[in-house]
Amino acid sequence: MISQFVNPAKRKKKLLGELYDFPIKTMAIGRLDVASEGLLFLTTDGKVSEEIRSSKYEKEYYVQVDGLINQEAIEKLKTGVEIGFDGKKYMTKPGKASIIKNPKFPLRSQKIRDARHGPTSWVAIIIREGKFRQVRKMTAAVGFPTLRLIRVRIDKIKLDDLAVGGVLEVDYFI
Repeated sequence: MISQFVNPAKRKKKLLGELYDFPIKTMAIGRLDVASEGLLFLTTDGKVSEEIRSSKYEKEYYVQVDGLINQEAIEKLKTGVEIGFDGKKYMTKPGKASIIKNPKFPLRSQKIRDARHGPTSWVAIIIREGKFRQVRKMTAAVGFPTLRLIRVRIDKIKLDDLAVGGVLEVDYFI
């Protein structure tokens, strides 16, 4: 699914508007790329969008990476790593990171790979910024490319048991 309401590239993917009868002018806040999953906020208020995308709020991701991530890589993720952004080098701001056990998420409809390709592990990453494909670039910068990325929390709102494609109306940020 594409986390937008218009499909300018005419990709053969579903759009958000196909999930639910959203109000006119609804927009995604901090879109997820096609390969990512998880919590996505929608609003009709541009000020709310700007507020949530600001560094005031934590965004938490569970990331399945290629290989068995080690504590050295976790420390680098916490203190900040250099990534490319807008054709320039960028040092990410300090955040939080920790190794987590295999979280229980439904299997993806599109398989990533199988055990023949080597081990994988999971890390939780919490950031307050959100550059283009930032989390993917961060894990690659420490030697553990992202295989699966799931946003599980924005501030106090958690994905929890919300079904894939599920919609829950909240007024927390108003």
